[in-house]
Amino acid sequence: NNRGVDALVENIRGTGYRGVLGVNIGRNFDTANERAADDYLACLRKVYPHASFVTANVSSPNTTDLRALQGPDNFDDLIAALATERDALAKRYGNRVPLAVKIAPDMNDAGIEMIADRVAARGIDAVIATNTTVSREGVGHLPASREPGGLSGAPLKALATAVVGKLRRALPASVAIIGVGGIASAADAREKLDAGADLVQLYTALVYRGPGLVGEIVRGLASQGRVR
Repeated sequence: NNRGVDALVENIRGTGYRGVLGVNIGRNFDTANERAADDYLACLRKVYPHASFVTANVSSPNTTDLRALQGPDNFDDLIAALATERDALAKRYGNRVPLAVKIAPDMNDAGIEMIADRVAARGIDAVIATNTTVSREGVGHLPASREPGGLSGAPLKALATAVVGKLRRALPASVAIIGVGGIASAADAREKLDAGADLVQLYTALVYRGPGLVGEIVRGLASQGRVR
């Protein structure tokens, strides 16, 4: 559903943007998981000179079998390859770009602990928690609940916050957690921070509230001494 990494790089070059720019990478929908690392590495090499940080998305529910990359063997092999390539690129460009992984909210505790263990061991800089959920708990009575794909926004909030908390208990302080899911106010952002997130992201609420919401949240957190 996009024009690919070369078009992305072209767009970045054309913007002149000088702020923090995170780039999300993933495999093609028709690439088998056995060859997924090839796609991730190709994307990493192309976006590396332009990104403030790079996120390896292994959790989109809209790409068939992508979440299987969160399994123990697949996950460790993939992030090991990404970490090795990132180190090589850091030497080439003289700039170490942080590497994050984005995980699903629908994992069990054992899966979360495995992710935390492998992330710490491989030198990954951050975990983004979380992507959208395939659960329809709390909205199953609505007609649209039968639609396929990931659910974001308010129904995701508690689930994502719980994952943030479990990750914080399992990860060393050196690994950042970016909390995502159901953030529509400063209070929502504070929940993620209180659970252990170092940073927050939002998306769905921007559709309903617009970009001014970002400033509203920052001001709300600043009034509580939570912005640094």
